[in-house]
Amino acid sequence: MNASLGRRMVAEAIGTGLLVAMVVGSGIQATDLSHDVGVQLLANSLATVFGLGVLITVFGPVSGSHFNPAVTLAAWFTGRRTPDGLALRDVVAYIPAQVAGAIGGAILADAMFAKPLVRFSTHDRSADQLWLGEVVATAGLILLIFGLDRVGRAALAPVGVAAYIGAAYWFTPSTSFANPAVTIGRAFTDTFAGIAPASVTPFIAAQLLGTALGLGIVAAVHGPYTAPAHPEVGVPHGEPEPASP
Repeated sequence: MNASLGRRMVAEAIGTGLLVAMVVGSGIQATDLSHDVGVQLLANSLATVFGLGVLITVFGPVSGSHFNPAVTLAAWFTGRRTPDGLALRDVVAYIPAQVAGAIGGAILADAMFAKPLVRFSTHDRSADQLWLGEVVATAGLILLIFGLDRVGRAALAPVGVAAYIGAAYWFTPSTSFANPAVTIGRAFTDTFAGIAPASVTPFIAAQLLGTALGLGIVAAVHGPYTAPAHPEVGVPHGEPEPASP
């Protein structure tokens, strides 16, 4: 059965919230257990990789497991002229659900580790190289997701996206936020994974630029988007279908 818009919104909110809870919670746990920054980042990245793969698998058949306004906007843009493309009303519903879920996930992680429920981060992330890292990380993520879709391998999204984010943790100086909703959510926690509110807007601008760049690369590699796609999981164009074995 196709999921209603309401159920898809719930899936996006819960999925994004759990993703942020994993990122923030594993960051807190890592700093509690080790004083080595490299070990902290390794623990944080591994928890995110495994958790993200599971979340995409669980929620993909319901909402497409976007968990990311950049992915939602890209899905709408590529499918806006196709009969089963993601509708604008879906975009308007998905993005607030993702942002609300991300904020809730940060608060949940703080609560689990007995931290102040809401304490805005003081971790300044304002630097040219960090913004460039976000452009690269987001462009690569969009290229991966929509490239898999274009070659009929969207079912590989759980493994592919998780693996890419895990790699981008290490090859980008920003540790690959690559997600406007997650960026906003991480501003609500003054812990290892936090980002100062003043750093949020430039990060989101870089992520949106990366989204446009990623779509441009997809078009350059695979040609202009002209036909509707029917991915099994990852990014639905219109009403999602149950995942095939």
